[in-house]
Amino acid sequence: MKGLTIVKRTSKQEGTIRLRFRLRDGRGVDLYHKSEIDADLKDLDKFTDTGELKPRVSVYNKQLKLDIDTEIDAMETAYRQLCEAKDKTRITAEDFEEAITSVLHPQKNMKALTELTFIDRFSKYIEDGLRDGNFGEGRQKHYKVSLGELTRFLTIQHRLKVTPSEFDADDLMDFRQFLFDEYKYVDKHKSLYDMVKPRNIPTERRDQNTVATKMKKIQAFFNELIEKGELSVSPFIYLGKNKKRTMMRESYDPPIFLLQDEFQKVRDTEVPESLQETKDAFVLQCAFGCRISEFKRLTMDNIAVSDDGIMYVHYLPEKTLRENVGRQEIQTPVMRFAYDIIMKYKFNFHILKYVSGKSGYNVKIKELMKQCGIDRKCAVFDDELGNNKYLPLYDLASSKTCRKTHVDILTKAQINMYAAGLHRKGSDAVNHYTSMGLKDRFVLMCYAYKQPAYYTNKDFEIVKKQNGKRQVR
Repeated sequence: MKGLTIVKRTSKQEGTIRLRFRLRDGRGVDLYHKSEIDADLKDLDKFTDTGELKPRVSVYNKQLKLDIDTEIDAMETAYRQLCEAKDKTRITAEDFEEAITSVLHPQKNMKALTELTFIDRFSKYIEDGLRDGNFGEGRQKHYKVSLGELTRFLTIQHRLKVTPSEFDADDLMDFRQFLFDEYKYVDKHKSLYDMVKPRNIPTERRDQNTVATKMKKIQAFFNELIEKGELSVSPFIYLGKNKKRTMMRESYDPPIFLLQDEFQKVRDTEVPESLQETKDAFVLQCAFGCRISEFKRLTMDNIAVSDDGIMYVHYLPEKTLRENVGRQEIQTPVMRFAYDIIMKYKFNFHILKYVSGKSGYNVKIKELMKQCGIDRKCAVFDDELGNNKYLPLYDLASSKTCRKTHVDILTKAQINMYAAGLHRKGSDAVNHYTSMGLKDRFVLMCYAYKQPAYYTNKDFEIVKKQNGKRQVR
């Protein structure tokens, strides 16, 4: 063994520091260990880098001397045990820390052996949540993204073996900071991002709302452990009211949507061929008001015609599917302009294969809005400035704009929010579903979208009514 020394890296002249140690053995081994020893700098100054008393020192902190000796002995024992088990050049920092912990705290090590790691228990939480109906597949995907972030955080910290009971309030604050600044770690730890989807790799600092949402998922996880009796208290309790309030604070800008005349302008504007498919998909999604995940799944099998000759789209809402015990479908009448788009594409929109990405649907929507001159200024809160900044709508539009536009058009036409049947009864978002019949909805939506009433037969051919009977045109 070449050397085991105390690492003293501080510019402070007085006060206390947490002791760190360094073990070197030839050119292939250079390991660090952060101890739990807090030492006063004046006391520490009486010791050499190897933990021995300096010459002619007779008055010193005996407890500190004992702590240093105990730590060094544990490091030597741990290193010797590891060398017996594997080639010394293959010993990792994580291996070293685990071995030292097992020497210093054998009881703690035995407990860890019987408790799942944080990562394993969080994975189980996700699987159980989907199985038990606590959340749907959409939310499961978000939790899996959080699992990836936790794994990368703990890997960088060399703490993959940490258990939920060992994850404390300081760890929560460190993880929160990691979420803000993860983009800084991407280049340094490229191997951790090899299997991560490009859209989930951060390229800039995350905003407060995003981080708060992610931290709430971690809080929900700890709450479940308490409910199941696996933990007696959540680490969030030890944050204190102010820290917790700051951590969980979310603030949202007003929703971005097109006004009636702006929607009409997009619908009526001639655009380049490169944007035509995007325009048609966007206009159709606005006509339905469905989420992008639901819109992508639609096929001609989702189109039907009522006995009154009213064409409508029907589908199960994805977000609330697992809560929708009665499997109540959403049924939205098809407006006349939407009919033409459906018959043109049969829902085969290639642009929807890539919603995100540099040339995906969301980017194309922004280009479409700019092409159509939709430049109304919208307020967006800037965290760094602490104030609103105003951006043109074409910089903010996305597939989410469609749903909000649909609802706004119906609302502005003084139609009750349930007219389109977009939500299950009792939805917290908007109480859309009611006993209003499809025929009444059709009349109301035609008024809202300023569209003529039309009718089709079961083969989706437009017909006109004569004496109450429908005839093919």
